[in-house]
Amino acid sequence: MKIRDIIVLIVIFLIYAVLIISFDIGIPCVFYEITGLYCPGCGITRLCLSLFEGDIYQAFRYNPIIFINLPILFILFVLNIFFKKNKNIKKITDVIIIFLATITIIFGVIRNIPIFSFLAPTQIR
Repeated sequence: MKIRDIIVLIVIFLIYAVLIISFDIGIPCVFYEITGLYCPGCGITRLCLSLFEGDIYQAFRYNPIIFINLPILFILFVLNIFFKKNKNIKKITDVIIIFLATITIIFGVIRNIPIFSFLAPTQIR
């Protein structure tokens, strides 16, 4: 991914954030709408908006696994940029990404089990 692509993604996110904040227009989770179950990504938009507002705890409550994964993925992304020719770094980052994806899928399953209902996207106010 090139720097230009990253800038485009950031601009799209900022436009989307302004639309949500100004006009309360959001994209509903299609998986939740169809099944009534939370997908591993449910709460990401609200997480990002909470981070945008500086509310760290609320961001964590909306989607804890993505909250934890985002900084790790950012670090891996930076490592890949600076050490792109190093095969060992590439192998390590690939293993970590597979591990994070597996944990995220498991999180998506257990957050729908009633005993783990505290993992559902929750507004604390």
